Amino acid sequence: MAGAMSRALDIDAIRAEFPILSREVNGYPLVYLDNAASAQKPNAVIDAVANQSRTAYANVHRGIHTLSNEATEAYEAAREAAREYLNAPAHENIIFTKGSTEGINLVASALAGEIQPGDEIVLSIMEHHSNIIPWHFLRERHGAVLRWVGLTEDGSLDMADFAASIGPKTKFVAMTHMSNVLGTVTDMADIVRLAHDAGAQVLADGSQAAVHVPVDVQALGVDWYVMTGHKLYGPTGIGVLYGTAEALDRARPYQGGGEMIEIVTRDRVTYNTAPHKFEAGTPPILEAIGLGAALNWIRNHPFEAVHDHEMILYDHAVEGLRGINGLRIHGEAPGKGAVLTFSLEGAHPHDIAQILDRYGVAIRAGHHCAQPLMEHLGVPSTARASFAIYNTLAEVDAFIEALAKARKMLV
Repeated sequence: MAGAMSRALDIDAIRAEFPILSREVNGYPLVYLDNAASAQKPNAVIDAVANQSRTAYANVHRGIHTLSNEATEAYEAAREAAREYLNAPAHENIIFTKGSTEGINLVASALAGEIQPGDEIVLSIMEHHSNIIPWHFLRERHGAVLRWVGLTEDGSLDMADFAASIGPKTKFVAMTHMSNVLGTVTDMADIVRLAHDAGAQVLADGSQAAVHVPVDVQALGVDWYVMTGHKLYGPTGIGVLYGTAEALDRARPYQGGGEMIEIVTRDRVTYNTAPHKFEAGTPPILEAIGLGAALNWIRNHPFEAVHDHEMILYDHAVEGLRGINGLRIHGEAPGKGAVLTFSLEGAHPHDIAQILDRYGVAIRAGHHCAQPLMEHLGVPSTARASFAIYNTLAEVDAFIEALAKARKMLV
């Protein structure tokens, strides 16, 4: 069934939409397997940004002239694309940010006034630093207590441990929807149910999940959801924060200036409603338009077919890597996404990545902004290959071959 679904995608035609995939690196065809860090951009995105710059660029919202009206229309159309992508109930639920990192910081800042000493914030051990450090700010500055949820042996979130971590002092739960290291997809609906039963809000970090699994924020029941454009085949410097109407209403503004006000006098200021309440200053207009184009592009390709294609690539890579002596795969949770993180005994991940680059293969090496998880795994760093819609089985074979050569050189 998976093979049949994958054949529904014309991968050659899809690849032709990505100009960068035609280049060579060190005399070899580029094999780009660093998609969990940042995905490449199709012509639809490149053209949307370029055409807006060429024909209809102006600042948005406050202008009356034609160019401003056209830019505003395109900007708000991108907001509608994000609303549809996440199945948010209204465009007011969609806040444009610089990315997931700013979205999480916005929520942490907005809630800071509600945090009292001893209030608990629950995280998992596999969070990205962007979903750790803002909560450390609340620990340092407001006396919050961070509670950490562990993992099972295969890298799944330990739901028994999570349930035990929720209590009368739980104020907030911040949890990845899909790990950028292990590929683990968490049961967000169940997380939300347990948290809400305790009266706690939930933020889901969808930086990885939003490009690999369908996201319905209403079905999940989350209070907050973040995603970032550059992992969604869109531009850098743009992301989305979803918040429920109730959550956005109770949250205080994150920054001041521009469109986020209603009235400013010498003595007082009144604030605009969401989404403008959280979009101070001139927004990332071109980047938002590019993100809208990326989301519409993704929606043209059935999620099930894309998922099956990516998992065929992942399974093929795992099969090939199991034949390499001394190689350890990190994270094999059921239902995980197409992220393959590994260690090779006797070889530093940076050396592995550098040798693979000689053969045109781009992977990621390091702690992946997940140092608590590295400590849990008992390694300082790992190597990671991550797959996207445009990758092929031939590219996976090139990766396996290059890795075998690296092992001969290093071990």
